[in-house]
Amino acid sequence: MDLAALIPTFGSFIFTILAFVVALSVIVAIHEYGHYIVGRWTGIKADVFSIGFGPVLYAKTDRHGTSWQIAALPFGGFVKFRGDSNAASAKDGDAMDGLSGEDLRSTMHGAPLWARTLTVLAGPVFNFTLSFLVFAGLLMVRGVASDPIMIEELRPMPGAVQELEAGDVILEVNGISVPSTEGFTSLRDSVEATELATFTVLRGGQEVLVDGPWVFPALVGAATPGSAAEEAGLQADDVITAVDGDPIFDFEQLREKVRGSNGNAIDLTVWRDGAYEAFTMTPRRTDLPLADGSFETHFIIGVSPGMSFVPASVTPSLGEAIAYGANQVVFITKTSLSGLYHMVVGKISTCNISGPIGIAETSGQAASQGWVSFVWFIAVLSTAVGMLNLFPIPVLDGGHLVFYFFEAITGRPPSDQALKYLMAGGLTVMLGLMLFAVTNDLFCP
Repeated sequence: MDLAALIPTFGSFIFTILAFVVALSVIVAIHEYGHYIVGRWTGIKADVFSIGFGPVLYAKTDRHGTSWQIAALPFGGFVKFRGDSNAASAKDGDAMDGLSGEDLRSTMHGAPLWARTLTVLAGPVFNFTLSFLVFAGLLMVRGVASDPIMIEELRPMPGAVQELEAGDVILEVNGISVPSTEGFTSLRDSVEATELATFTVLRGGQEVLVDGPWVFPALVGAATPGSAAEEAGLQADDVITAVDGDPIFDFEQLREKVRGSNGNAIDLTVWRDGAYEAFTMTPRRTDLPLADGSFETHFIIGVSPGMSFVPASVTPSLGEAIAYGANQVVFITKTSLSGLYHMVVGKISTCNISGPIGIAETSGQAASQGWVSFVWFIAVLSTAVGMLNLFPIPVLDGGHLVFYFFEAITGRPPSDQALKYLMAGGLTVMLGLMLFAVTNDLFCP
């Protein structure tokens, strides 16, 4: 066996695991901190705040009496409140017996219903808040395209006439007036795609007619982590010039070729850094969400489009960033719930559910594309974790909220015996879902 040949593979595996642990630890820490801090604000004391499970590697007790610890198995975490018998907040009857009224009030199970509800709800809320802040922050960092569209930088294109210049303001493309920045991509529908396009631009205060490459070439804006394109080695700014030997110059031509492949392998000719390279990949059958909440199934390779130039950007207003962050969280949540519904009724494949192996692989692939991609992935995953925890399954936060709702209606909590059986049932359901997801990771294409 050639051990040297295994070093790159082993290094990639370690990188993937590290990326997964970092992403999961951030999300879990935020989730559990939400429980902890709101519990403290509402008078519920925490005995343990743990990142990870199993043997404790490091622990320190703060002035509030909470032991902050890092455990050996970094695949989750928990807050153990006073009166809990375990990380799932099951009641410790022995510890609760004999407590004074004041001490009982500081336990999770002796606190008022409103305090318990807020404490449990805080975990998912903090996950959504993390996602919102990340999405809004990234928009502020990256900026938004200026209005009107101004060229900041020209992307190199293979063999194309290029008379455009940085600083040009684009007024028309092939004789069609350019819409506002918000509707700029609608040019794909209103302007006939031509390999060499004619532009009317504002340059030095004068309108000038110039030629340049088509605005929406078959250019890789980004390769989706875990996609066929990413695994084959396509990179941002690659220009795809041919599919199975047929020349293309427009991204829509690429999309049509891929969708028409019926899942058969395709050969791409790619222009990268002034040289042509050949790539082979197999498009994957994928269920894509639509604006109305339904799904459409297509074969894709996992690349997003880019333009033949980089538009100048401006810093968005705080209001724009807030709206964008909120819209992203809502979109991910709605799409996820719609996807689950469509899987349950059999309209899309259950292979859309990824388990820990698939999530770990995507973590590594996102991290390999840079910090922006990785942070974006963490925000998406944080939204998913927040949503999942609100499902009405015992052992999850949503299950506890259902118990509290029952208590609010009836005036009494479920019996300890009922809670014991419900928690065991919830744990069984979660283990079953985890096994199903791992099976998907191993056997789904």
